[in-house]
Amino acid sequence: MFTVSVVSVRVPRELKKRMDALKPYVNWSEEIRRFIEERVRELERLRVIEEVEEIIKTLPEVPRGTASSYVREDRDSD
Repeated sequence: MFTVSVVSVRVPRELKKRMDALKPYVNWSEEIRRFIEERVRELERLRVIEEVEEIIKTLPEVPRGTASSYVREDRDSD
């Protein structure tokens, strides 16, 4: 079993009325939970990409044509 925390969100009164009118069709708690989960995953991916980019910046540069020579070498090895 897992524990849960409560997160409170303030919305304009008019929006809340519109949400209430749609309550029979939408589970707002589940909708918001799914949105938050997806957004957190998206931001975590972006953070990892930024970290990888920072690591790449610290790597030494390779001479021009190195990748193509490796590809050629790999093709010729068959």
